[in-house]
Amino acid sequence: MLDTIHTVQTPEGVELNLRVAGPVVRGIAWGTDLALRTALYVGFGMTMGLLGRFGQGLLLIAVFLVEWFYPVFFELFSRGQTPGKKLMGIRVVNENGTPVTWPASMARNLLRFADFLPGFYALGLASMLLDSSFRRLGDLAAGTIVVYSVSELAPTRAIPAAPPLAPPLPLELSEQRAVIAYAERSPFLSEERAQELAAIPAPLLAGDDPRERLFRIAAWLSGPERSATAR
Repeated sequence: MLDTIHTVQTPEGVELNLRVAGPVVRGIAWGTDLALRTALYVGFGMTMGLLGRFGQGLLLIAVFLVEWFYPVFFELFSRGQTPGKKLMGIRVVNENGTPVTWPASMARNLLRFADFLPGFYALGLASMLLDSSFRRLGDLAAGTIVVYSVSELAPTRAIPAAPPLAPPLPLELSEQRAVIAYAERSPFLSEERAQELAAIPAPLLAGDDPRERLFRIAAWLSGPERSATAR
């Protein structure tokens, strides 16, 4: 609920938090790749035009191969990144966080025609907006997600300064993590969204300012080493 974090638990019990790329950044990456492919088609077409009808046939074959296998090639041999994705700092991975495999890459890209229906990637966009991990139909079928590169992820955030306060009732581990995550990420949420989320755990608030009280409980849960308390 807080953000677009996709959590993966490894067999060793370690949780990996992957920040999922949304429709806008993926759309820019797609547009960049489209521009590169178009430039390639124009350059190749000018050359093949000198060969007459034989050149036109070669051009059609080249367009077919590039259009369908351009993303597959880069996703497999460039760490899940086409040039457009690399520019935007995102990559394709399997849902478990491992590098994308060739069957998954083939499946997600061959199903682009379904995402395009009925036009301008309408079904793909609708699927992304309805899915918590912004997966289009090809991603759902292939078991892949598009995430920000590890180097693009922000480091662990300090909890805002607040006097520690024990929660008024026992919290499950998932609830403790939610409170701490809210405190860490609240500076990067809009004021309206931060207030909206802070009002959800009503039993913890007891009439105080929701954000401040959650900051205090997060400081108590995390311990002094994670809290940016005033010196």
